[in-house]
Amino acid sequence: MYDLKDTRWIKNIYQVRPAALGQVILTFDDGPGRHLNDILDILNAENIQAIFFWQSKLLYKGRPWRRVLNEGHHIGSHACNHKNLVRLTKGQQFGQIKYSIDKIESITGTKVQHFRPPYGQYNEDTMSILDELNLTPIMWEITSYDWSNKHTPEKIVENVVEHVKDGSIILLHELEQTAKALPQIIEGIREKGFEFTNKL
Repeated sequence: MYDLKDTRWIKNIYQVRPAALGQVILTFDDGPGRHLNDILDILNAENIQAIFFWQSKLLYKGRPWRRVLNEGHHIGSHACNHKNLVRLTKGQQFGQIKYSIDKIESITGTKVQHFRPPYGQYNEDTMSILDELNLTPIMWEITSYDWSNKHTPEKIVENVVEHVKDGSIILLHELEQTAKALPQIIEGIREKGFEFTNKL
């Protein structure tokens, strides 16, 4: 894996922040899935716009992608089928990333601007490809561990709210337990004085 201490990549990966002070960003990985509408219902009721990082293999015209865009959310790429990019050749990485953005753009008619590498794993080849394709890599600062707390949504809330701070980018997934935890996450973040944005 590429040296994460190299400031060329730290600047690109970790200094992406919300556009205004006092704001945080909710991001949802691994969709579009069957719990997407539940999550959208909550975000719409709370007037919150988020960023969704989708695997292109899960996207087809019947998914509610129009609703996602119409309600002000952004769609980014999470590659094609969630392979660990650092285990692939540069050519294979390019195929995963380029196919993904091409498919998302062809279905939605909207340009893809953001990319999140599966498992948060990337190397110099990844960064070179993102630069070539004019994609901004977006990592995260807080992980909810929602995938490992299926039966304890209150732990998902705690993992986020206890660690949130100005400018946090929060990693969530399109899961049933995440939808259950989401109203309390939003309430807890607002009680700490923060608001939500998807503007970078």
